[in-house]
Amino acid sequence: MDDLDRKILTLLQGDASMTISELSEAVGLSTTPLWKRVQKMEKRGIIRKKVTLINQAEVGLKLTGFVSIRTNDHDDAWLEKFNDAVQAIPEIIEVYRMAGEVDYLLKVVAPDMEGYDRVYRRLINGVKLSDVSASFSMEVVKATTILPLQYAD
Repeated sequence: MDDLDRKILTLLQGDASMTISELSEAVGLSTTPLWKRVQKMEKRGIIRKKVTLINQAEVGLKLTGFVSIRTNDHDDAWLEKFNDAVQAIPEIIEVYRMAGEVDYLLKVVAPDMEGYDRVYRRLINGVKLSDVSASFSMEVVKATTILPLQYAD
């Protein structure tokens, strides 16, 4: 990856709807070589997908919770059941396997506390957990999908 690829990726991270012509003009490269670079980054999996970011409060999802999970089970059967459970709940939008005291960290969006409680009940009915605790966001201080590309090679 060179500086031109980084510039292309930075622009696309800011606005994935940019056309090849717009990107070409912004980076100073003709359209065909630019398109080939983008295609190559897609094939390599550097560009995973193009999405539209939605204002969650404007669509009725005003509560964001971070759920910490501990479990005593770590075998393949439990992991499969856990994966199935979290995949089946659309309000769980991110799941991380953690190092340290917490085994998993989930990001959950819901309309309100009652909505979160419905998610919680579905989760605990879907898989055996040792400890579940949640914290709720009062304000978003920073939220971005733009990765720092100075480390990319």
